[in-house]
Amino acid sequence: MNIKYRRLDISECLKIREIDASQYIGQAWREVDGKRQLVKIDYYEPDLPNGFDAHLSKLIETVNSGGVVLGAFHDMRLVGYCSANSIVFGKKYKYVLLDQFYISKNFRNKGIGKRLFFMAADKSKENGAEKFYICAGSSEETIAFYYAIGCKEAMEINEELFQSDARDMQLEYDFRKL
Repeated sequence: MNIKYRRLDISECLKIREIDASQYIGQAWREVDGKRQLVKIDYYEPDLPNGFDAHLSKLIETVNSGGVVLGAFHDMRLVGYCSANSIVFGKKYKYVLLDQFYISKNFRNKGIGKRLFFMAADKSKENGAEKFYICAGSSEETIAFYYAIGCKEAMEINEELFQSDARDMQLEYDFRKL
């Protein structure tokens, strides 16, 4: 499969509409009686959570603020994208938020997400960050992906991000491994 990877510019942000972000979630990680475990939720997410406009607005903000926005293209069509903010935060570590990360349904499990993730990590490291902070959707598949590429539970919890969706798992990826 011929996939081209590159930075997205502001004029290309609308191309995120080409992404089929739909996902069936059979099980997700939840806190039950003080213990994290997989629970059946049997849920279908038909599109980008919170809608296209919310994602587009955040993506444009990331581009304009000097963050990292990378795309994967197949035959000129955007099939995946990844964005990391430029704002560094954290008390002990220099985190940047891995803000958006989507691969079209028919292009998942082909290494595209892994490549985008590590390209964004390299760029964020060049910009002075030490780690990604990831508010990961809690589906079984999403968390398995992050753990498989070396992410772990965040050493420092950003309370504002945690409170935005307490169902998300707060993960990190340490760039110093690169």
